[in-house]
Amino acid sequence: MPIFYPDILDQKSAPRTFTYSDKDVMLYALGIGLGADPMNETELPFVYERGLKVVPTAATVLASGAGRNAGPAPDMPPGHRPSQINFLMVVHGEQKVELHKPLAPGGTYTAAGRTIGAYDKGKDKGAVIVNETVWTDEKGEKVATLTGSTFARGDGGFGGPSEGAPEPHEVPTRAPDKSLDFTTSPDQALLYRLNGDRNPLHSDPDVAKRAGFPRPILHGLCTYGITCRAVLEGVTNFDPDQILSHQARFSAPVFPGDTITVDLWVDGKVVSFEARVKARNATVIKNGKTVLR
Repeated sequence: MPIFYPDILDQKSAPRTFTYSDKDVMLYALGIGLGADPMNETELPFVYERGLKVVPTAATVLASGAGRNAGPAPDMPPGHRPSQINFLMVVHGEQKVELHKPLAPGGTYTAAGRTIGAYDKGKDKGAVIVNETVWTDEKGEKVATLTGSTFARGDGGFGGPSEGAPEPHEVPTRAPDKSLDFTTSPDQALLYRLNGDRNPLHSDPDVAKRAGFPRPILHGLCTYGITCRAVLEGVTNFDPDQILSHQARFSAPVFPGDTITVDLWVDGKVVSFEARVKARNATVIKNGKTVLR
């Protein structure tokens, strides 16, 4: 089924009520490498229920737990043509988490999603689809807005606009103010997948080889979480409540066992960042931006 424009901009998902607990919060923190040293008292609060802190980017996985639909799928306008992309040909392009209030260690929320942009790069050049998911709490107040773009390699040529997609954040041209190294473990993807993304690309060597990789790759959102960990360590003194938003563009895969270097530029309330694997001369995250409260 192709992309129909502008119909796709009316597409919404059914609101879903979900609950997460301290276990989910701690599993996410372990999945991005926090708590590897149980004697590190600055990281322990992210993986221990006493005084538990929540990594802001955990919002990307916490809604994947047990939940239920809050109601029927939203009504579409008369004559609406539903769009469908080829999911075998998609890659995660960008991700942003904006927190309207700090994440609690647990609770019940409702998530509602919609498509907010569709950009046609050409018949043989693919399409960029931008989706937004908003969390609200039991009072109906906004808690988080998640915005993600998908590059659909097989769905270009649908007749939508080619321009107007959000411009990537430009990092400073000066040398980084700080650079932090994070060594991923060989089994990190096997742990991180327990947060909800069980795509065998991250666990099955045969699937990875068929996809063109020598071995399973790390989840892009795990690398994204590691960049947030870098901001926590390098800028906020491990205070997650200081982070208002965190966004980045995915540019290359990480293999479990790689050491990721996160470069940070601090300009007041804006922290720019990029991530690279020096051993392979590969930049894996580009155009990163964290806004502090």
